[in-house]
Amino acid sequence: MATYKPVVVQAIPKLGEKITQDTVYWRGYKTPVQIKEFGAVNKIDFSPVPPYNYAVTASSRIHIYGRYSQEPVKTFSRFKDAAYCATYRDDGSLLVAGSEEGSIRLFDIIGKAPLRQFDGHAKAVHVVGFLSDKYRIFSGGDDYSSNLWDIPSATEIVSYSEHTDYVRCGCASKVNADVFITGSYDHTVKLFDARTKSSVMTIEHGQPVESVLLFPSGGLLVSAGGRYVKVWDVLKGGQLLVSLKNHHKTVTCLCLNSSGQRLLSGSLDRHVKIYSTTSYKVVHSFNYATSILSLALSPEDETIVVGMTNGVLNIKHRKPEERKEESQKKRQPAYRTYMKGRTYMPKQEDFCVSKPVKRVLRKYDKLLKSFQSSKALDAVLEPPIRLYTPEVTVAVMQELHRRGTLRSALAGRDEKQINLLLTFVARRVIEPRFTPVLVTVADIITDIYQPVVGQSAIVDRQFLRLQEAIGKEIDYQEELLEVLGMMDTLFATFTKKRDTYVEENKSNGL
Repeated sequence: MATYKPVVVQAIPKLGEKITQDTVYWRGYKTPVQIKEFGAVNKIDFSPVPPYNYAVTASSRIHIYGRYSQEPVKTFSRFKDAAYCATYRDDGSLLVAGSEEGSIRLFDIIGKAPLRQFDGHAKAVHVVGFLSDKYRIFSGGDDYSSNLWDIPSATEIVSYSEHTDYVRCGCASKVNADVFITGSYDHTVKLFDARTKSSVMTIEHGQPVESVLLFPSGGLLVSAGGRYVKVWDVLKGGQLLVSLKNHHKTVTCLCLNSSGQRLLSGSLDRHVKIYSTTSYKVVHSFNYATSILSLALSPEDETIVVGMTNGVLNIKHRKPEERKEESQKKRQPAYRTYMKGRTYMPKQEDFCVSKPVKRVLRKYDKLLKSFQSSKALDAVLEPPIRLYTPEVTVAVMQELHRRGTLRSALAGRDEKQINLLLTFVARRVIEPRFTPVLVTVADIITDIYQPVVGQSAIVDRQFLRLQEAIGKEIDYQEELLEVLGMMDTLFATFTKKRDTYVEENKSNGL
């Protein structure tokens, strides 16, 4: 008797994800650490100096976290209502924050009580930041105004009231100490110069602006609002360079990596998209549990911190590279030992002994080997195989049909087993790789169990589902054939026109 040959399962190639250098780089982060805050996290800002602590603004508190600490190392909580937009100065020694009551507070990182308090806004202040000279602060509030403050004297220098809606974002130029930018819900981004009494540039974003960002060179401006991220050339008077629409919901925050070659955007659609600043194409993306309000990247790109609407702070640390090198050095001798002797060629006087390979048969192969066709079919209809590897189930059905025992394997089943079979066939018959086999299975099931139609409501419902699935597929194929006929007609017309054009050129001597 010939040896049994296992069932051959047809391998369908899958389209794998394209692995790029960006994919490898951005996947090189550890499993995230999650910290629950008291409210939605509206701002995260890293200190620009070591040890790169970061300030998290949520509810009425500002927490300062160490880079690897899961507990706050310092807390500023002297706010009557919600705090907004805690931002570090360039030297990392001062912190400024807005508040719901309209005041701006300046804190020393070492102390607890505010060093200065700036009062002048009539409503909540959502935007604060330092100018690059380190002695002035800009702010924007819900009273539609953008103000400039002097730190030593705690007085207002100038106030701009050009926006017609809430001012919710802003940034300062690192190149020019007098330039700062604000974005508003009136769909505009305005560029202010402290030496003038009005804005020097207005850019129409087209959507309520949620975040603005200046490149380190100061020549390019990025604005986010609605589903759009737009890049503008400031040196050309605010010319639009590119408009990106890769998010499904409102984009809430923007961030650049340390080299300025990657732009990150967070959105209410729970995704963080990473763009290349040369091609402005998405090179990678992160998926989070809930909507994202704030995003920050550490100065060395070692930590990604994301704040969400449910008050959860998500922290990802980069995996150390030294351990990888050590592990590779440890594996090298083992690999050489394993490969030792693999390339040895036997000589004429050598006696070769072949080691018998023990073949392990799967459960359905064992049942097929003992000619138990019905039990083999039951084995491949179990949930792990039926749901996750349907190609195995179809391969066994094809083998049973080749043997001529498919009808006997399908016959003699109770209501529950018939329901299971019809559910699988109705779900998978429209897949092109399974259609030839499952159409035959459906015909045999219909022939066998046609006399019992009407005796079970469950079985009748599955037959109707199968009929509906096949009917939809037939309609779909008919529509595709109609479209194919239209395309053939168009292609034929184009060919005739081209031939006529060539003949006319020949007749003209060209």
